[in-house]
Amino acid sequence: CTHRISFLANSAVSSMNFLWTPWTFGTWTFILYACTEGLPKVPRDVTERNCTVSPPYLPPTVKNTTRQLNELRQKMRENNIGAYIVPGTDRHLGEYIADREKRRNWLTGFTGSSGIAVVTHTRGAVFTDSRYWIQAEREMNCNWELEKTLSTYAIVTWIQQELKPGEVIGFDPFLFSIGEWQSYSSLIQNSGMTFQSIPTNLVDLVWGNQRPSLPNKAIYALKDEFVGSTWQEKVSNIRVKMNIHAQNPSAVLLSALEETAWLFNLRGQDIPYNPFFYSYTLLTLDSVRMFVNVSRITSEVQTYLNINCTPSSCVQLAEYDQLRDTLLEYVKGNVKIWIGQSYTSYGVYEIIPKDKLLAEEYSPVLTTKAVKSEIEQQLLKDCHIRDAIAVIQYLVWLEKNVPSGLVDELSGADFVDSLRQKQKHSQGPSFATISASGLNAALAHYSATNDTKRELRVNEMYLIDSGGQYYDGTTDITRTVHWGTPTAFEKEAYTRVLMGNIELTRLIFPQRTSGRMVEAFARKALWEAGLNYGHGTGHGIGNFFSVHEWPVGFQSNNIAMTKGMFTSIEPGYYHDGHFGFRIEDIVLIVEAKTEHMFGGEPYLAFESVTLVPYDRNLIDTSIMTDVQIDYVDKYNKKIKDQVGPELQKQNLHEEYKWLEKNTRPLSHGALISAPLFLMSLTVTANGFITYIFV
Repeated sequence: CTHRISFLANSAVSSMNFLWTPWTFGTWTFILYACTEGLPKVPRDVTERNCTVSPPYLPPTVKNTTRQLNELRQKMRENNIGAYIVPGTDRHLGEYIADREKRRNWLTGFTGSSGIAVVTHTRGAVFTDSRYWIQAEREMNCNWELEKTLSTYAIVTWIQQELKPGEVIGFDPFLFSIGEWQSYSSLIQNSGMTFQSIPTNLVDLVWGNQRPSLPNKAIYALKDEFVGSTWQEKVSNIRVKMNIHAQNPSAVLLSALEETAWLFNLRGQDIPYNPFFYSYTLLTLDSVRMFVNVSRITSEVQTYLNINCTPSSCVQLAEYDQLRDTLLEYVKGNVKIWIGQSYTSYGVYEIIPKDKLLAEEYSPVLTTKAVKSEIEQQLLKDCHIRDAIAVIQYLVWLEKNVPSGLVDELSGADFVDSLRQKQKHSQGPSFATISASGLNAALAHYSATNDTKRELRVNEMYLIDSGGQYYDGTTDITRTVHWGTPTAFEKEAYTRVLMGNIELTRLIFPQRTSGRMVEAFARKALWEAGLNYGHGTGHGIGNFFSVHEWPVGFQSNNIAMTKGMFTSIEPGYYHDGHFGFRIEDIVLIVEAKTEHMFGGEPYLAFESVTLVPYDRNLIDTSIMTDVQIDYVDKYNKKIKDQVGPELQKQNLHEEYKWLEKNTRPLSHGALISAPLFLMSLTVTANGFITYIFV
């Protein structure tokens, strides 16, 4: 309404010598009435669009997408397509993608990490989950309807309401996983419509020369000190797995970017937060071929890969876009190609005849990579000590600056990232830092922006979920702190989250146990109070790789737990509109020390490698068991013993004093939030007074 107030006020001032009189009071009453009752009304939250009024209200964060939408529809008409589906992924189906691959973002204006756009000749819709509903309303103009679901069934139903039998639904097969294609196909098959694979992406045709350029930074090999095995040893190991497989595969096709990077100990800078480069690999029993932008392979890396040797012991380089033609030629022979379905696109899958395909959930590279060698384990432990230094520096800095009102969510996130950057072997953050204050912390995957950032306040909860990439490992840690006086419920809920973290970390379990079978231990203390959280309990993590490394974790489709794996344990609680917290530690799966070994196999346990104290101000020891308190005390001692010397080595004396204070045993001087009531008072004959409190 501000533009109308300005116009009416200027008119009033220009028509008279403005004086505060009863008449002018009536004028201003009329102006305010016009603003509140006239059209258009804006949404209650003026940062969100309102497409129900004319003209629509659009916040300044909205992107105008009319031109690209009209041009896409023209391409659809040229190809006789009634609807076109635009996912938010790339050809390798990874979590993070390069700007060049963000087709849905460019087409719709919506930049959330999860969402699918669907375009017909008359309507456009974006489907996304609850994490991004507000963000979508702030970023999309009225060309786009927001559908508050990611259900494939809902997407297909929406399309069926728009199209007639006989019309075509088009999609880029390289942007769909095999499972996604199967889901869409099964839902569409009886509709009378055709689900048609179109290898030339229509959004790319419209995007044209405005599309960001191809990555061109050189691909590099890791130094020997940062690898657990040579690439030749890894290739030999995968070939052994091929030879012993019952179906005798002749080749393994690697589609996930982390697979090629891991196999050859190579890294790149094509993807935000992940040190990967765009590539495929076709590994046979007697050859290795990498599909990549060959111009980015330096002479040094060419020598490292032995490109001029016999095929079985060297790497043949081919251009990235030659994969399709190479596969079409290869499958003419008596071959069988082993793929992992989770990261292989339907575009690759449809090239291979089904009688020449061995499709399993995960490739042998992904499952092998999940188990770290002893060298890799030590590397990850080492980087977590240095990472703890940066996080402790940040917590000390917050304690000094938050009371003065000098920190907001964005400046805090930037500062913790800068502290990590100063640590040895740092290669930047491992994901976009989640810095959430007060009610924003109730959003599990909140992302601060200039429009949403809040000042950090002493009397509010603050959640910081952050991580770093280092040459020797990847880190991910969440801590929640409160500098004032938390409520009794806040302390109880936080402590129950901590209890869940402890109970799962303390667990001893049999070999090959599924993470899903033990996940409830992280929720038990919350369940007992009628509380819960809606996200997963943990994920794998790599050595200078993905911060969310598949297929390790606690979900139903994760592989069984094995010695040498790393996973996060991260229970939380989120009180909508008020506060939220999460406690996240990285743990290594190790052999447990047990009196017996049923079945002759050792049992397993978790060993925490994250080394930052929990916030004592939020811990209510009155609801914890002695065993849980003892666990925290031992954990604090471990932190002091391992991180303390590094703090002193880096001359961080203030941080060392903070560490000493915050790693004192909970069993000595810990505050108990439950109030004490005087039950009885007794005075004995000799004058002693006995108080009994409950």
